[in-house]
Amino acid sequence: MILSKHEEVFLEKFSKNQYMQSIQSRIDFWVKQSGNSQSSWNEVLNHLYEIFESAKDDVDNILDLRFLSGEIKNKLQARRSVLGKALTNTIIYVFIRNKLVGNISENIFITDNKSIIPDFDKVLTINVGEEIEKLDTDLIIFSLKENSKLKKCIVLSLLTSKSARIENTYKWKLLMEIAMSDCEVRDKYEISYNPPTIPLVCFVTVNFYNEINNPQHRGMFKFFDRAFIGKPIDPQSTNFISPLSNLIEFTNENLIESS
Repeated sequence: MILSKHEEVFLEKFSKNQYMQSIQSRIDFWVKQSGNSQSSWNEVLNHLYEIFESAKDDVDNILDLRFLSGEIKNKLQARRSVLGKALTNTIIYVFIRNKLVGNISENIFITDNKSIIPDFDKVLTINVGEEIEKLDTDLIIFSLKENSKLKKCIVLSLLTSKSARIENTYKWKLLMEIAMSDCEVRDKYEISYNPPTIPLVCFVTVNFYNEINNPQHRGMFKFFDRAFIGKPIDPQSTNFISPLSNLIEFTNENLIESS
């Protein structure tokens, strides 16, 4: 499997990040204990919650040292920032490792840097009269055409703190569907949307704040093309959210066109 330059650079930086080292070692250990197989690299996505929980002390120790040295002024704020970036980086790391073991096509890529994707700004932009609404996304999974133009994409919003992330993303998703429908609301508010490809809009949580047991959040999850959770659940009893391991199959099914 040949990785892209961006993927190679990411893996190098990930392994050197002091916060990520503890998480990476726990991921790698979990996979090794589970047989170090293709299925292990897929299944570990369902255990990110417990992995993050077990790495908390290591992260707090680093933050304590940085706080005492004066490198950071607010430990709580720094912790939230680290947590948010940690989930993003961890999903990218496990996604790339799934590519390396053959679970994901080499023609599919993942990034948190939207600037490297051709015409991607158009995917995120909806016009409402003279104003615009943009989706604030955390991760993009995408495929490219032979001419290196954007082919298909999945946008992922990640919930790592008690924020308005769910509300903002699901409202943008509804606005996108209005823009693509033939209805009075679209015409009344002059809503238009002309992307190079229609994205699939998904949501990811590890349930740090018990979101899946919040009735309001459960209702919002249903508006996404798919919602995923990095924690073991019974898929038979939960119809509004899927195990995060399903992201691999979902990606392959939706970003690869059969010839």
